[in-house]
Amino acid sequence: MTLRVGIVGCGFIADLKHFPSLLDVPERAVITAVCDIEPGRAERAKEKYGLEAAYVTADYKRLVDDPDIDVIHVCTPNNSHREITVAALEGGKHVLVEKPMAITGEDARAMTEAARRTGKKLTVGYQNRFRKDAQFVRHAVDEGRLGEIYVGRAYAVRRRGVPTWGVFRDKEKQGGGPLIDLGGHALDLTLWYMDNYEVDYVVGQTFDKLRDKPAGNLGGPWDPATITVEDSAFGFVRMKDGAVVTLDASWALNVPDNREGCTTLCGTEGGAEIASVDGTYVASINGVVGGELTETAPEAKAGYFGVSGASDNPGAGEVRTWLDAIEFDRDPVVLPEQACRVTEILEAVYTSAASGKPVAF
Repeated sequence: MTLRVGIVGCGFIADLKHFPSLLDVPERAVITAVCDIEPGRAERAKEKYGLEAAYVTADYKRLVDDPDIDVIHVCTPNNSHREITVAALEGGKHVLVEKPMAITGEDARAMTEAARRTGKKLTVGYQNRFRKDAQFVRHAVDEGRLGEIYVGRAYAVRRRGVPTWGVFRDKEKQGGGPLIDLGGHALDLTLWYMDNYEVDYVVGQTFDKLRDKPAGNLGGPWDPATITVEDSAFGFVRMKDGAVVTLDASWALNVPDNREGCTTLCGTEGGAEIASVDGTYVASINGVVGGELTETAPEAKAGYFGVSGASDNPGAGEVRTWLDAIEFDRDPVVLPEQACRVTEILEAVYTSAASGKPVAF
């Protein structure tokens, strides 16, 4: 089965993940339309990826109304996710929308409801679930090696990694800074492992203390006047059963090491850790055997081979399982209800930070 795919938005994430991942499975998917509000950018993508048979447009509604398109990937700024996604679902298309699902919980819920109403599949681009280390921990959780996970710590922290391109620093288009950009990935992983989405309340705080301190930034210096978002954000989430999750997200924080897309899990039978060591994700499981404390990790030479669903390219794993969900009528790995709750929590952190009060769910 070959699915016909249209891509809306030809910026950084489409170029980094969506085009290459889809072109890697030509027997399963063909890109038939390329859309961007800047037609020149869409034309460049068509030429770069050799999409001779695809048409280019600046109007996403042309893709929505095209009966020859089965699937739409939404890779636009966050403030347009709801509009395009709902229209595509109502137009009879399956939709993969980039993370975050939306800026607000209201928008995310509307998108989830549109998928239910239309019967079309909807998923969100949390591709970190398909990393090899993430799959290793997933198997340990599924085998019961951690028991009941009652503490989760989600990390999305860079020492100096403020993006100096695109609209990342524009609050109107993105809805926020590192919390909504990076924090969702780490929070999604943590909640997925805990299988706990029943939130009691959220407390949050944001900072912009390093706005005018660009020295050492990996992406080069920035103009402080162009930043309308936070440089760091921190959240505390209490679940209805008493479990807790903490979330640290920052583009710029005076810490010795980056910890992006990482998590710590504490359970009744054991714990798990995903850390970033010299730019490589390393997973480990800790527990007790014969009265002795133990720590287990895959052998480096094993390369995580044999872990189902694992991939050196998480975007490729995401696309393959997404196409499987459509072709074989399965649930996608990232359910819209799960991604919706991530958005609701992120929004609550911002709301709590602004009001100085907890946000009850």
